[in-house]
Amino acid sequence: MYKKILLAYNGSAAGQKALLDSGELASWGKASLHLVAVMPLNLNSVVAEGIVYSVQEEALQRQAYQRILDEGLQVLAQHGYQATGELLSGDAITEICNCARRIQADLIVVGHKHKKGWVERWWSGSISKSLIEEAPCSLLVSIV
Repeated sequence: MYKKILLAYNGSAAGQKALLDSGELASWGKASLHLVAVMPLNLNSVVAEGIVYSVQEEALQRQAYQRILDEGLQVLAQHGYQATGELLSGDAITEICNCARRIQADLIVVGHKHKKGWVERWWSGSISKSLIEEAPCSLLVSIV
């Protein structure tokens, strides 16, 4: 069975289902559970010399992602599951995979909601699809 489970959490309906699924999996196998929220880099404007960040906007975004992470940890605790949490920033796929390697996770759990049409699927991309190619360990996709 799995001993270290990494849940990539974004607070969405699919993420909330994955949250409870991963908690249940962790309790069955007595695995440790690590929750991560990945904040994308905030690029307000790009100039020829480089990238300019808005410190205030980034701080607000960081607070929002931290709140999502804290709420996920709270939901797990309310259901009797113990977990650690971490806020990461950068490309979601890269950060999730790097974290999985660092903590030596043997399972990554993500939520997924099917897109309605080909345009929506093409436009939005899919973290779960990309993780299938990049993940350093097994991947469980919890579908809503």
